Amino acid sequence: MAVVPAAAQALAVLQYLGTQAQPAAAAAISRELDLPRSTTYHLLDTLIRAGFVVHLAEERRYALGVAVYELASGYARQTSLQRLARAPLAALVDNTGQNAHLAIMHGRDVIYVIEERATGRPPLITDVGVRLPAHLTASGRAMLALMPKAQVRALYADPGSFVLRNDRGPRSLSALRHLLADARHRGFASEDGEVTPEFASVAVAATDRAGYPAAAVAVTFPSAEVGAREQEQLAARAARTAAEVSRRLGAAAAEDHHAAASG
Repeated sequence: MAVVPAAAQALAVLQYLGTQAQPAAAAAISRELDLPRSTTYHLLDTLIRAGFVVHLAEERRYALGVAVYELASGYARQTSLQRLARAPLAALVDNTGQNAHLAIMHGRDVIYVIEERATGRPPLITDVGVRLPAHLTASGRAMLALMPKAQVRALYADPGSFVLRNDRGPRSLSALRHLLADARHRGFASEDGEVTPEFASVAVAATDRAGYPAAAVAVTFPSAEVGAREQEQLAARAARTAAEVSRRLGAAAAEDHHAAASG
């Protein structure tokens, strides 16, 4: 079967951007892929229109766009993530006595794909299939904390992206960045009352073999029942579960990932 040159070139651009630690200049893309500059700009423009690439005008550079992450989320859903993660999530609930769930990113939202309910604990909003704004949830913050800064900036370029549920949560990109930096520093992300009043969550991201945050493991609990020390213990258990999910996803060094969240 014949190769379509334009399609091969577009895929080469995406593959190149995916291997870079930072956004790349068009000149570098052209040089590294041995493409004419005019062809490079045409390819980038097409990929931008489709959401696979974003142009960072201030830096005059290009980075992967939201559509790439949506594809990655679709891949995670289609590779039986639920089957891989259900047993570790069930063990987490048995060990903590609290509700736990697994979520994936989809654009600026998280979608819950597993909910494991502890005996005697009330049902939560985070049922399977529910979507919530990622910046309000511990799960979303855990995954966002492991994404390149350029990707987070692209996701939240519009101030209108910062919707609130209970009049709580970050209202700007700078406020969100502060929360993500805190998640990276502590090794887990959290939220308290931003999704459901009187309930809090802690979460840690699970990564795939490329280091991409494919999902997040979260534990949710009544805020009044759990102090700061116990929250850290719950986060540590969530981290161990996320490491096991990462291992099952093929991550080379699951224990090295360091983000968490709740929601």
